[in-house]
Amino acid sequence: MSAVHSRALPALLILLLAACSGGGEPAAHGGDGGPGGSPGQRHEQPPVPVAVAPATVGSIASTYRSNATLEANAQAEILARVPGVVQTIAVEEGDQVKRGQALLQIQAEEYKYRLQQAEASTRNLKSRYDRSQNMADRGLASVEDFDTAESEYASAQANEGLARIELGYTTVRAPMDGTIVGRLVDPGQPISANLAVFRIASFDPLLARVHVPSKEFRRLTTEQPVTIHLDSDGTVLQGRIQLVSPIIDPASGTIKVTVEITAYPAGVRPGDFAEVRIVTERRDNRTLVPRVALVSDKGEEVVYVESAGMAERRVVEVGLSDDDWAEIISGVQSGEVIVVKGQRSLQHGQKVRVLEGEASEGAVAEEKPARGQGGASS
Repeated sequence: MSAVHSRALPALLILLLAACSGGGEPAAHGGDGGPGGSPGQRHEQPPVPVAVAPATVGSIASTYRSNATLEANAQAEILARVPGVVQTIAVEEGDQVKRGQALLQIQAEEYKYRLQQAEASTRNLKSRYDRSQNMADRGLASVEDFDTAESEYASAQANEGLARIELGYTTVRAPMDGTIVGRLVDPGQPISANLAVFRIASFDPLLARVHVPSKEFRRLTTEQPVTIHLDSDGTVLQGRIQLVSPIIDPASGTIKVTVEITAYPAGVRPGDFAEVRIVTERRDNRTLVPRVALVSDKGEEVVYVESAGMAERRVVEVGLSDDDWAEIISGVQSGEVIVVKGQRSLQHGQKVRVLEGEASEGAVAEEKPARGQGGASS
């Protein structure tokens, strides 16, 4: 026997002894069947836990949303009509005032003297006019003299009237009901005519102006209710459409809509940022499912229906949707049980286990209440 064969025999004997040492015991691991299983055997997947809610019937709305800044209904600068020195100031910023209320006094002595001078001139020229008229009636005065006396008397009356008006202008008054939002002068300050001395604004009502796409024009009407959500603290205000512009902005293709807000908390002020929500379409008696149930899959909108412990994949046609609900035009019927949690990992035909108490809040009602403040249509 060659040297090679003599070396191979011990190795072969070692392998044979190792094979016999198992004592006929089965292998620790089966083939495809997993631990302890027989070759080819597979374990069944456990049911996937899900939460469900029934498809229901109700109303849904398409809502246009846009950001806006709250504005005063009217605002103006109050001007001094005559020059002079500020004597007293009667109001401060934040004060509520009424139309005609005195706000500021300009030193008026000079204007009083001008009025007295004008009154004296009027009295003098009236006497002259009366004499000329008497003489003309008796044929003792020419027509030219009478016309001159009449013209001078009329001019004096006009000058007196202007002097009286200027004296009245030394008291600056509110042009409208409103709130003083700016005081622009101080006592003792010399001012000129047409100088702004106050800013006034009317906060009743407040306004919000938004620009709506022109395609929504025919769906909007004056007096239509609107909701306004303040960015600062989430306060929800109720308003109405006051004005729909009769023209379309050619640059943006939008129409300006003015919303009026008549009731609001004391802390709300012009300048607050808000989201304005206008309902542009409403549909009643529609099949609805919780919006969270929708899954986008390969360009299709899909929901999973739970039936007899199995998940059934349904392609659906979605109509309007809001923050919570989606309208289903086809693919699901009212009353079918929809998976609303755990659906993103499901496959068609997979077993599911419904978790108790996990249904979406409000989704189990037989008739979903009408919603007018939802999101824009999908």
